[in-house]
Amino acid sequence: MDDQQWLTEYFDRYRASILESDVRDLLIELKDLMKTAHAAGRKTIIAGNGGSAGIASHCAVDFAKNAGVRCLNFNEPGLITCLANDYGYERWIEKALALYADPGDLVILISSSGRSLNMIRAATYARGRELTTVTFTGFATDNPLRVLGHLNFWVDSRAYNIVEMTHHIWLLAVCDLIIGSAEYPAS
Repeated sequence: MDDQQWLTEYFDRYRASILESDVRDLLIELKDLMKTAHAAGRKTIIAGNGGSAGIASHCAVDFAKNAGVRCLNFNEPGLITCLANDYGYERWIEKALALYADPGDLVILISSSGRSLNMIRAATYARGRELTTVTFTGFATDNPLRVLGHLNFWVDSRAYNIVEMTHHIWLLAVCDLIIGSAEYPAS
């Protein structure tokens, strides 16, 4: 297969993952959850590991700056290393939620595999604390995080980049949906 054909097939994978048949309804539901939380004086918290943490950072800033929705993430190295050191890496996000989340907040947890123990523990904690929980996963249909959210997004792929970038595009689509425009100044 030549490079042109490889890229054509590669981008077809993205097209299929981004435009899954029922994702539009889920994206609208997430927009509504975020707007409802914001209108009630609550915030959205986004967390992830690795590339998903980068997605969480980018999207939290865009939601706050561009969409006017109060949003934060847990990517402060001191917070991560302190809580991981004191409670174990598998519990640091759960502990961060205990410190920073308030009843009625919206929690978005991103894990490509849906098997990250810290995300599973965070989702379990959030569900027990009046925190609306949204998950973004991929890989296996039966991943454990996928069933722990009030709203669950899943990418039908086993390729990290496709899963992560689809999550990123979906979240930024919600941001733009809240704004009501795909094009706006970067001021």
